[in-house]
Amino acid sequence: MKANTHKDDAGEEEDLLKPTLDAMVDRIVGSLSGDARAFYDREFGFFDEVTSISGKLKPFIKKTKPEKKAKIDEEMAKIVVDVGVYLPSNPDGVVVDIDKKSGRPLQSHAKAPFMATFKVRKEKVMIDEDPNALLDGDGNGSEKKQEYEVWQQAIFKVGDDCRQDVLALQVIAMFKNIFTSVGLTLYLFPYRVTATAPGCGVIDVVPNSTSRDEMGRAKVNDLTGFFMSKYGGQDTVAFQQARLNFIQSMAAYSVACYILQIKDRHNGNIMIDGEGHIVHIDFGFLFDIDEYSILRLAFPVQLTLRFDFLYPRPGGVKFEPSSFKLNREMVELMGGRYSQGYHLFQQLTIKAFLAIRPHADQLVDMVQLMLDSSLPSFKGEGTIKRLRDRFALGLNERQAADYMMGVIKNAHENVRSTAYDGFQRLQNGIPYK
Repeated sequence: MKANTHKDDAGEEEDLLKPTLDAMVDRIVGSLSGDARAFYDREFGFFDEVTSISGKLKPFIKKTKPEKKAKIDEEMAKIVVDVGVYLPSNPDGVVVDIDKKSGRPLQSHAKAPFMATFKVRKEKVMIDEDPNALLDGDGNGSEKKQEYEVWQQAIFKVGDDCRQDVLALQVIAMFKNIFTSVGLTLYLFPYRVTATAPGCGVIDVVPNSTSRDEMGRAKVNDLTGFFMSKYGGQDTVAFQQARLNFIQSMAAYSVACYILQIKDRHNGNIMIDGEGHIVHIDFGFLFDIDEYSILRLAFPVQLTLRFDFLYPRPGGVKFEPSSFKLNREMVELMGGRYSQGYHLFQQLTIKAFLAIRPHADQLVDMVQLMLDSSLPSFKGEGTIKRLRDRFALGLNERQAADYMMGVIKNAHENVRSTAYDGFQRLQNGIPYK
């Protein structure tokens, strides 16, 4: 409710629903008393305090990373962890400690997101299978609750609308459930994002993963080389399993990126996890926002003017493909364009597309709920029509399979995607292949 009171990141343009939402919040909070009210105050005070560090970093946007890091450490040192508070994106565990030196500024041209690490205590249920143990009413072993602690990283943002990320990840979670229900061995990781206020949010970090950008900065020349250094030669079982994981996740995310028209797919937004899966992050640009608008938001005027001169846009310049990102090093990791691995990728992408088509109405309805949110990626009912059209519902399954094969061919080595990566390298120093 707090996240939807305003239309803009800065919290200056009120939404028409603001009075209603404010009244609901006041009624809910006003009904709390005693321990419940104390817990509410502790929890909201805790994550407001942590999130506000991002806002305090804004004057340091043009400073060096060590200067930003010093400011984060200074603010983190002031935070006291109250009993029972939790990360908004992880309500299933309580925060018991903060690594106050873990704060790290993240790359952003105009915002000041940062990442921090928290010790979280959780519970898991253990089944006692000791034959001498007491049986429960169903004749099964008794259940025991066991506490354990994990270090959880989270990203905090101020001045950045996270509601589009929430929507994209909800739809991606629906995709995952559909694939599981029909027995498709595909992989998606819908990590958690929680919008906590206008332009504020908390984002879970994909565990045990590294971005393609970080690989480039570490002088990793290509994905195949990275996989070989991590899993062994191409003939090893570990490499073959990691390659299969990559293909299964590539197929799933390719369909998700196409249907949702997820843009801004530079190497900083593409992760590889410890098992070889590709995981996409940061869904701030999707549906009908065009790449030129992304550049206007992300790059300084003098640089976009150079692009205007090089790429005059009478009908609108396109920097990223309308399908999904599929570049040379991704295809090489699969084994090459004419390999069994690439053929499997094509098959799985088509199967994923065919699997979601029967659920098009449900998926479109989910998106339509956000149509009046004033988010920049929505351009009225035309957005919904174009979304529905991408499911190709007028085609039979054979025709739909051919249609998706055409989308794959359009994605392969698309020059617009290569150009967009080039712009990211010029502006943000993000390496690319």
